[in-house]
Amino acid sequence: MEKPIILLTGASRGIGHATVKRFSDDGWRVITCSRDDVPPECKRDPNWTRHITADLADADNLDDFIAEVKDELAGAPLQALVNNAGVSPKAPFQERLGCLNGDLADWRSVFQLNFFTPVTLGRALAPALAQGKGAIVNVTSIAGHKVHPFAGSAYATSKAALSALTREMAVEFAQIGVRVNAVAPGEIETAMLSPNTDVLIPRIPLQKLGTPDDVAATILYLCKPDSVYITGTEIFVTGGQHLY
Repeated sequence: MEKPIILLTGASRGIGHATVKRFSDDGWRVITCSRDDVPPECKRDPNWTRHITADLADADNLDDFIAEVKDELAGAPLQALVNNAGVSPKAPFQERLGCLNGDLADWRSVFQLNFFTPVTLGRALAPALAQGKGAIVNVTSIAGHKVHPFAGSAYATSKAALSALTREMAVEFAQIGVRVNAVAPGEIETAMLSPNTDVLIPRIPLQKLGTPDDVAATILYLCKPDSVYITGTEIFVTGGQHLY
């Protein structure tokens, strides 16, 4: 049988990198994208078929990326699209950027990558996903559901919009046999984590930070037949932090 295919954005580190390993270990063919190249040891993974370097926050780059993905698929079905690429701009001294002190140009850039790129990729790859009876997983955030002390307003509202988009896509894509869900990470040990995040641990019922693999395992579950009757759902991978 042909290996199932996953397309993952934001793959060079953190949650994206862990997700690549999860799917590869499960026998999937992996196509990825990020602004940076991937480490040499990852390229040696026999299931990591193709990495495309592109800045998906740039509309022209996004169009070129879609064309390359379609060439790579060459008419094959797509079983999973994971929209993981995201950006959270910080001020020079790492303080939270809010509605009063954030550059509106940054807001547009954040929404382009965090919101418009997922909907654009979903629309463009809908035929391949329908052919594969596939699944879309949008990576949202706990910051899209409550005011976060470190995540800025542009990032938080873009993730809230992505949560709403997930529900809308789930209803529309169900008509073509494609499921759409979201995973909302909390405080995960990645490069995006604020240096002061440890102060939030007392507010996490499980009393610890999450790992990229915790999120990757959930993404894999939502793309496999085990979750065939799940769509329009957002799973919180937060250690219970979202309950407060």
